[in-house]
Amino acid sequence: MRVLGVDPGLTRCGVGVVEGVAGRPLTMIGVGVVRTPPDAELGQRLVAVEQGIERWLDEHTPEYVAVERVFSQHNVRTVMGTAQASAVAMLCAARRGIPVALHTPSEVKAAVTGSGRADKAQVGAMVTRLLRLDAPPKPADAADALALAICHIWRAPAQNRLQRAVAAHRTLKGRTA
Repeated sequence: MRVLGVDPGLTRCGVGVVEGVAGRPLTMIGVGVVRTPPDAELGQRLVAVEQGIERWLDEHTPEYVAVERVFSQHNVRTVMGTAQASAVAMLCAARRGIPVALHTPSEVKAAVTGSGRADKAQVGAMVTRLLRLDAPPKPADAADALALAICHIWRAPAQNRLQRAVAAHRTLKGRTA
């Protein structure tokens, strides 16, 4: 399974591609950051994020895109930029028919470090260890994107089984009604 992880942001949008399956060693295919100038007009910044994501999709042809689920923060302006960049990533994937999964920051931290309250340094250290890298990816947005991809690879099989079980239950329930 090849997954593009996206840590959305308007100034720095982390992107990372990981390949592998749950229970086996994973491989980092690529990591980086799509940057936009903070003084540019919002529409131009969103176009720049879109162009960057499209380049990553073209170059790495992922089977899935994992995006950090936007959560409420105290700074509404930051939340809006994150949500807008997140929507751009989802749109790029949807346009190509690539399934998108959303994972909360605490889900990602728990999957990668064992604790949903891990800090950025702990996430970076575990990403480095899990992908057998020489050093943590910089900036933290890039490491977070890889962590999202790892989280999806590890969680997708269980999520798929759960979705199949729910669908089977609904089908059974529909027959007995």
